[in-house]
Amino acid sequence: MAEKTPHRKTRVGTVVSDKMDRSVVVQVSRYSVHPLYGKRIIRSSKYMAHDENNECRVGDTVSIGEVRPISKNKCWNVLKIIQRAPVFDTDKDTGEEE
Repeated sequence: MAEKTPHRKTRVGTVVSDKMDRSVVVQVSRYSVHPLYGKRIIRSSKYMAHDENNECRVGDTVSIGEVRPISKNKCWNVLKIIQRAPVFDTDKDTGEEE
């Protein structure tokens, strides 16, 4: 008999918070159609995901996958970083002195 592999959900979204240790909040947006008027509406959900090495930062596009419960709110894991967000250095001085 072949081994059964569990079907796990995957989502693609944007990191909106990385302030926690080894955790990120990922916002996943999707389109739905209004039942009466037929207009497309953007619906979004936020998922708390486990980021083992603290690699994600705000603005990254990531792929998350469903796993066993890790904590009270976390049952998703960051599978891979699809696109990195640009880094803006606001802390450094421009080097110009008056």
